[in-house]
Amino acid sequence: MSILIPSIPDSDQLHRDAMTVLQPGFEGTTTPPEWVRRHLAAGLGSVALFGRNVTDQAQLAALTAQLRQENPDLLIAIDEEGGDVTRLEVGSGSSWPGNLALGEIDDPALTRDVARELGRALAACGINYNWAPSADVNSNPGNPIIGVRSFGADPELCARHTAAWVEGLQSAGVAACAKHFPGHGDTAIDSHHGLPMISVDEDLLRSRDLVPFRAAVEAGAKALMSAHIMLPAVDPVWPATLSPAVLGGLLRGGPEDGGLGYQGLIVTDAIEMGAIANTYGIADGTVLAIAAGADAICVGGGLCDEETVLRLRDAIVEAVRSGRLPEERLADAAARVRSLGSWARHARYGGAAQAAPTEPDLSIGLRAARRALLVTVDPAQPFTPVTDRPYVASFSPEANIAVGDETPWGVAGMLAERFPGTRTLSAGPADAADGPQLDALVARVLGEAEERRLVLVVRDLHRHAWMAQTVRQLLTARPDALVVEMGVPQAAPVGALHIATHGAARVCGLAAVEVLTGQPTVRS
Repeated sequence: MSILIPSIPDSDQLHRDAMTVLQPGFEGTTTPPEWVRRHLAAGLGSVALFGRNVTDQAQLAALTAQLRQENPDLLIAIDEEGGDVTRLEVGSGSSWPGNLALGEIDDPALTRDVARELGRALAACGINYNWAPSADVNSNPGNPIIGVRSFGADPELCARHTAAWVEGLQSAGVAACAKHFPGHGDTAIDSHHGLPMISVDEDLLRSRDLVPFRAAVEAGAKALMSAHIMLPAVDPVWPATLSPAVLGGLLRGGPEDGGLGYQGLIVTDAIEMGAIANTYGIADGTVLAIAAGADAICVGGGLCDEETVLRLRDAIVEAVRSGRLPEERLADAAARVRSLGSWARHARYGGAAQAAPTEPDLSIGLRAARRALLVTVDPAQPFTPVTDRPYVASFSPEANIAVGDETPWGVAGMLAERFPGTRTLSAGPADAADGPQLDALVARVLGEAEERRLVLVVRDLHRHAWMAQTVRQLLTARPDALVVEMGVPQAAPVGALHIATHGAARVCGLAAVEVLTGQPTVRS
């Protein structure tokens, strides 16, 4: 329900600045809510779009055009990494492979091309600010939230591809936002739910986690996003998002002080995530983040209503009036938001985006996905392509919040399109919660598959004991089964044929199906 409030006079700079630093989401696909329009007039400098705001690209372009009518310098943000994390193609899966696939290929020129074409697709929809790429070094193979979103576990590899991704995206007139500073790759907890602790010394932090962020800064990234993580080696009291030592020192500080000297926009990860909301509350968290050096507050992945926006605005205003937040710090933050909005407008109407083709080259994504495949054949089980209706069993953990559960993944639907009558099954951890359930699942797959070719599709097999045990039992009974790993291929290859796609984007599935069937993908 929209809350009716008196309009804020344009002369009230404090209120306008407080509204400018917020980056909220909203519900709706056809027209912006009335409260969003009203607050754009009152200084709101950014809005955030998620999968709930997207039905197709024409609809999205119409929606962003309406938003921009209220403020030509408006930053319209989206969380579009390509790969597993897609909002632009939430209903179908991404046309571009994600970071792990690009890191596996290790061709920075290709990474730059993929990011440029993704940027052109975003620009065509009126989006000028993308919360991507993930610059995290995936140093913990058990990481529940980064995984395939990272270019890999090698800092230098992550650095060269982070730089290429930033350059490619921004060449299309879309601001890049490297995340999650100072690095979310060595965590075992999802910060959507709790506050991760990274117990490494500062030397390791600098030689590993900061390397890709330094590359992002040198590549001219217009924004960096903070991580909700504890890093005691730098600040034993505050998480990175709320830490002056991390944001003001490590990121903003000059080289002489050991900092990266970054002067662009600093935005927080979503302030309603459990790591902040459950520990500090979103209102105090917002104030503390801005005081620590953040310029913008991401909010709206889960909270997307006017009441939340007003609550955060009023908390900022009260903090300035009470002396908790220096007014000049807020003014500086708001100025950085407006500066990026001005850059985005000029990039759209007078820069690179104007000269770019209207339609992105979608073929680049599939070509990249093909190059990312790692195919292993068991010499004891000679592989022949699938030529008739197979049985496809897909095993997946619960989706993390960053990826979401709306986007289809896997190869079952694609094989069913080629071979009508294909039988499929999808299973999760609840289907194999104990020994008897796991045995029943295995028996069901074997019974329903009968003599059909058996295709097993997994995601992060190495992280899930129930999944590994299910696959092991199935392969004992059917050593001729074909296995497609669409997560991080940390476990040893198994099956008569093992395909590691390095991500679950739609194009990664298409590339895997080409190998399984021995037939090229036909694109209309």
